[in-house]
Amino acid sequence: MKIISPTKKIFGNFNSFAHLREKLRRDTKVLVFTNGCFDILHRGHCEYLFRARQLGDFLLVGLNTDDSVRRLKGSNRPYQPLDDRAYVLASLSFVDAVIPFSEDTPRRLILSVRPDVLVKGADYDISEIVGAKEVLSWGGKVERIPLVEGKSTTAIVEKIRKSK
Repeated sequence: MKIISPTKKIFGNFNSFAHLREKLRRDTKVLVFTNGCFDILHRGHCEYLFRARQLGDFLLVGLNTDDSVRRLKGSNRPYQPLDDRAYVLASLSFVDAVIPFSEDTPRRLILSVRPDVLVKGADYDISEIVGAKEVLSWGGKVERIPLVEGKSTTAIVEKIRKSK
């Protein structure tokens, strides 16, 4: 198995990824897309991403930028900067590519990428999943993956706070 440098799996934006997306289409490979903040990568994230990758041939992760995380999670977040979060995600063998996005939702990125499979956690109802309607409209699938009980960034941060 060829090992790919994590930095080669991180794309600055959709435009830098477009050539690879076109190749995946030509080769009839199934592109799976998910997104998140992935602030403190933990087992729950890894199990989720591994299961997402099993739904297709290529897993693309949309990653919220630091400003986007702050708007969604509060001024004390993210705990790790974008470059570090992207590098750690890209280091996982089952993550094929990472693209940061600065909006509060990944809708624009989803519309650009046009994934074959859109994945979110089962804590989301399908009607709450950004991009679900669009993915279904072009014949794609939307999958919900159960979360790992007790494994969350919030739980890790709370445990650290209590230990002080």
